[in-house]
Amino acid sequence: MTHASLTLPSARKGRGRALPLVRVHTLVIGSGAAGLNVAVQLCRQGVEDILILTEGLDKGTSINTGSDKQTYYKLAMCGDDADSPQAMAETYFSGGGMHGDLALAEASLSARAFLHLVTLGVPFPTDAYGQFVGYKTDHDPRQRATSIGPYTSQAMCRALIREVGRLGIPVREGRSAIALLVVDEGEARRAAGALALNTRGQLEAYEAENVVYATGGPGGLYRTSVYPEGHSGGIGVALLAGARAQNLPESQYGLASIGFRWNVSGTYMQVVPRFISTAADGKGDPREFLGDYFATPGEMHSMVFLKGYQWPFDSRKVAGGSSLIDILVYVETEMKGRRVFLDYRENPTGFAFEALSQEALAYLTKSRALQETPLARLRAMNPAAIELYRAHGIDLARQPLEIAVCAQHNNGGLAANHWWESVNLRHLFPVGEVNGSHGIYRPGGSALNSGQVGGFRAAEFIARRYGERTLDRTRVARAAKAAARDAMGWSAKCRAGRSWRKEREELQARMTRAGAHIRSLRALDAAVVEARAQWQRLESQGCRATGPELREAWNTRQLCFAHLVYLEAIRFAVQSGAGSRGSSVVLDPGGTRAHDRLGPEWTFAPPDRDFQEKVLETAAAPDGTVESAWVSRRPLPKTDAWFETAWAAYRDGAIYR
Repeated sequence: MTHASLTLPSARKGRGRALPLVRVHTLVIGSGAAGLNVAVQLCRQGVEDILILTEGLDKGTSINTGSDKQTYYKLAMCGDDADSPQAMAETYFSGGGMHGDLALAEASLSARAFLHLVTLGVPFPTDAYGQFVGYKTDHDPRQRATSIGPYTSQAMCRALIREVGRLGIPVREGRSAIALLVVDEGEARRAAGALALNTRGQLEAYEAENVVYATGGPGGLYRTSVYPEGHSGGIGVALLAGARAQNLPESQYGLASIGFRWNVSGTYMQVVPRFISTAADGKGDPREFLGDYFATPGEMHSMVFLKGYQWPFDSRKVAGGSSLIDILVYVETEMKGRRVFLDYRENPTGFAFEALSQEALAYLTKSRALQETPLARLRAMNPAAIELYRAHGIDLARQPLEIAVCAQHNNGGLAANHWWESVNLRHLFPVGEVNGSHGIYRPGGSALNSGQVGGFRAAEFIARRYGERTLDRTRVARAAKAAARDAMGWSAKCRAGRSWRKEREELQARMTRAGAHIRSLRALDAAVVEARAQWQRLESQGCRATGPELREAWNTRQLCFAHLVYLEAIRFAVQSGAGSRGSSVVLDPGGTRAHDRLGPEWTFAPPDRDFQEKVLETAAAPDGTVESAWVSRRPLPKTDAWFETAWAAYRDGAIYR
């Protein structure tokens, strides 16, 4: 890593402004579990000139989030459950909308990535003989899932941070990447570094042979979100640089607490708490509202229990299934303007163990959870679930827990190949949730595996193919100066305009209203017009921010652009007739009735199965032009497993071409 500076023209005659410039071989932007692993693997592959650029090692989703039993999805490693990379890849591929080569890569490196974490000290459980025990997660036919409790990804980050420190990999905290540097290289374009703001609001330029982009999911796009408060994501920066995206409409939503953001999955639902709706003040007119939609209390309570198993909202489980509960919560909060709480202190009206479904009763019996109240059952099954909320100022023994249907994960993101390199910006490697490798459905916990696998793949390719210095420094300097001039111009506008908070609230409300799990073409048409108008206003007028808040203004800018691109992609999918699929439903008067006790507006379009075989690609330009197109997904590769030929291809480097 070397330091230099560039001179920018100044308004004062004869004076220039210095722009600090750092030159590094590979720049890692983001410090979640995926980005940290790339840095570690690069170092082990012999690439030593690495720099991690981050807002803070304690700021990302990986280190600040979890669930009832946060799952890590991997190849089965216990008992006689026969498994293989091909079988695991077929599970991924069967979810629809996922490229086959990505499915095979994520499956093939699963064991390697998992055992690397074990070696670093992440305490995944084994039996007395050293077998890594597992369980079935959603969309998983085998017992591939494992967990160390609610903070699996946090433990991963802690272990990787220790390894980054041990290897002496430099980290610059307090930095926000606000632009990617892109230069032309023949007929192609390539990433060449980044422009960042430091904590003092000063610009810094970074020249890099390779850019690993590990900024996480779009946590700041929605008003009701379970992403950590401090995490907003950075996909808009890459979209503004021209990076192509895929499957942006395929997000995942589910019930979560909103005071302290946490998924209320697993035992939080299996103990069958009361669902209470109140007036907007959180106190007036309390009532248990679910009973209005079920024939018997036993049926209702059994469906609540199932939400523990089937936590993500699923369009296939609305009519007659547990995802009806998500819709009923949405009706109370978004349509009626009320607030919804879980109360663990008393049983819901009419609760009786003998009235539960056989599945629910058997589970609670086997778990020795037949206590008198939901809180007592929760304490018996998962006492850490109670302590987690108490540690964040919420005592479930004294107060109800406010919830909503929240954005939780984006299965889509930036489009990359099976080495995790962007499909249209060479030397850019999106890893982690910002990489859109997943399809419509994915096994629970597969995101943690994907992020680790992406780290191995990107590091190996960089070391084998992009180890040399090839950048034209003159071109990079021009790109850095141009980006800095544009940045200073926009920052100057941020002394006026609406506040960044108002702009952020506007786009988040729009995404929750039109771009979340309940969609309609009419709402999306209006939302796209509004989103484009907001983007144009923001570009021309800026948004008011001073001092340290300037970073929030820039963050609002990239989020505003991202939400326009997402809404355009979602509208394109709905217009195409893909129908209700994954974690969203498309309202359609001629579709399936969600429930006979809901109004006639609650009918939704069936999925068009032909779109299972397609992936939606989206590209955008800074002027707000967005283009989307369906492409056929790449099939599962048929590999040559003959050792001698595979070894030759590896020796010759043919696998990297």
